[in-house]
Amino acid sequence: MEEIEPDARIADLVGILYVLNLIFKEKTDLYKLEKELEVDVDDLMPIVYTASRLGFVNVEEGDIWITDKGKEYTTSGFSKRKEILRNSLDNIEPFATAISMDEFTVEELQENLLSHGIQSYNTPSGIRDLEVILIEWGLYSGLVRKTEDGFQVAIKKA
Repeated sequence: MEEIEPDARIADLVGILYVLNLIFKEKTDLYKLEKELEVDVDDLMPIVYTASRLGFVNVEEGDIWITDKGKEYTTSGFSKRKEILRNSLDNIEPFATAISMDEFTVEELQENLLSHGIQSYNTPSGIRDLEVILIEWGLYSGLVRKTEDGFQVAIKKA
């Protein structure tokens, strides 16, 4: 199962998409992207992997380019961006598991992910990483909402 990298942030996704679309005119070498963004490759790759898994970019043989979906994201208004992101999260962890649980605490979600063999959040910072992902990606997209006891899936799929 594809996963959001624990260190990937939504702001980084937006930054990469804008730089690819506006500065590089859709495609560049990863090394050039790293230099333009003034980040270390170790900081760049989590968002590159996540953006690729979400379908916003493609990466092959050291090159990266924005997809039509990524272009649509950069040219859309706020509501449409949230919708595009929300629809992209359905089949990527930790959201695929969260959707199946409906209501959950971060600890329950971590346990469920572990029971499915997903180890990315099985670290000393795993609970915090999951909570940040749920807030940054899930709340922003409208897929989940915060409750008094944890989180709840806000958008139910038919």
